[in-house]
Amino acid sequence: MDTDAVLPLDLGAPREVLGRVTPDGSLPQDHTQAILQTTKRVAALLKASGLPFALAGSVAAFAHGLPANFQHDTDFCVRPEEADAAIEALEAGGIAMRRAPEDWLVKGRSGGEEIDLIFELARRPVSGELLERAEARVVDSVWMPVLAPTDRPPPHRAMTKGHQIRWCTPPRERADPLGTQSRRQLQS
Repeated sequence: MDTDAVLPLDLGAPREVLGRVTPDGSLPQDHTQAILQTTKRVAALLKASGLPFALAGSVAAFAHGLPANFQHDTDFCVRPEEADAAIEALEAGGIAMRRAPEDWLVKGRSGGEEIDLIFELARRPVSGELLERAEARVVDSVWMPVLAPTDRPPPHRAMTKGHQIRWCTPPRERADPLGTQSRRQLQS
């Protein structure tokens, strides 16, 4: 198999980076697999750009062993000062990018799937330190830097709801996170 062969969809990414696509270059029907294909495409373009980045959100949680529960997008973090260069790299790779109403990310679309390019988490800029903590992990056969599902800028922590990771300050009333006090009350 010629690993340097280029597919029509990829605009220069090698076959092993993109994974399986249909003969006409479109993404598969399965939504989960389509999000993974889009994730691999974005990662390949960001790696080729040389910009530091990390996968975040539900696909990152999947890379750490949580069940695949993708709803609508793939999330990537970049530093704010490199957001424009990342946007240019993705647009040069054929991904349509657009400004979002939120001022902490931009959105893109590829193969029918949404992409969030995030440069601020929990009202704090994505930092080089955060990106350096990303661990190289394989995502559907492609290695990329991946944030831990609980990684966040201090002093916040992640709260998950479905596939979404919500960043928030820990509630003060949760003095007993394991529920041992509640179990003791039930036993008496």
